[in-house]
Amino acid sequence: MKMEIRPIGIIHSPFTEASGTPRQAVFAKGSEGTVEVFAEFQEGLANLEGFERIWLLFWLDRAAPYRLKVKPYMDDKMRGLFATRAPSRPNPIGMSCVKLLSVEGNVLGVAEIDALDGTPLLDIKPYVGKLDCFNVKRSGWLQNILNNPSPADDRFYKKQENNEDI
Repeated sequence: MKMEIRPIGIIHSPFTEASGTPRQAVFAKGSEGTVEVFAEFQEGLANLEGFERIWLLFWLDRAAPYRLKVKPYMDDKMRGLFATRAPSRPNPIGMSCVKLLSVEGNVLGVAEIDALDGTPLLDIKPYVGKLDCFNVKRSGWLQNILNNPSPADDRFYKKQENNEDI
């Protein structure tokens, strides 16, 4: 099976390195950025301004190679990769539900952004509360630690200073 993925834009945020970046959009209060959609895709932004929130799907281009067992943020135990939101994955696709502030041409103003500056954008989808919000009773190992807003460290990202993977 052949698959091709190409970016449709670039995410611009105040975060230039993993350490200190909010771990999830819900912890990114006060952070704002822009999403630059490439001109060839601008027409697809029609009618987006009516949505309060949007999903951004992006390529985690600075993530270290994946491991199937990881020690995730907020925990000190090894967990199965697919039971975490660790950015180092076989297909390093990230997603964030951000607040849409504006649509001006091919540039979206967004708030509560948690992606690194320069991250390649793969897709945009509208957030629809009646479709995207489920009331769940189980959140696995995260059940008791979901209210921890501590920012990310660099455990899942390539080291910048010498380009070694962690």
